[in-house]
Amino acid sequence: MSSLKSKSALARLGQDIRAARLRRNMARADLAVRTGTSASTIGRLESGDPGVGIGMLADVLVALGLIDRLADLVDVRHDELGLAMAAEKLPQRGRTFAATVRRQQRKSEKQSASRGLDVNPDGVAF
Repeated sequence: MSSLKSKSALARLGQDIRAARLRRNMARADLAVRTGTSASTIGRLESGDPGVGIGMLADVLVALGLIDRLADLVDVRHDELGLAMAAEKLPQRGRTFAATVRRQQRKSEKQSASRGLDVNPDGVAF
């Protein structure tokens, strides 16, 4: 079930695609031929139908010369919430390389012990 926010965003996207098509003096049928679909599918996309696939949206954007905008849609460099959450998880202090190696060795020893295997330093179980 689509939320009200997603429905309004899809409607706005459809209006923008329609406006871009009209600015280029392109009929729906012409855009449909360029994208390999039907004029009714272009109409559904322009009306904000959530059933139109993202691949079709990408094809329409290619035909309109706007495909670069799709790649910028969810640019992680502008994800303020995600960046803030990642900053919270940053360590308070750095670790030396030796400490990291010791930690990894302890972890692998615990995993070996939990499996019940004896492992020699060469990594051979017996």
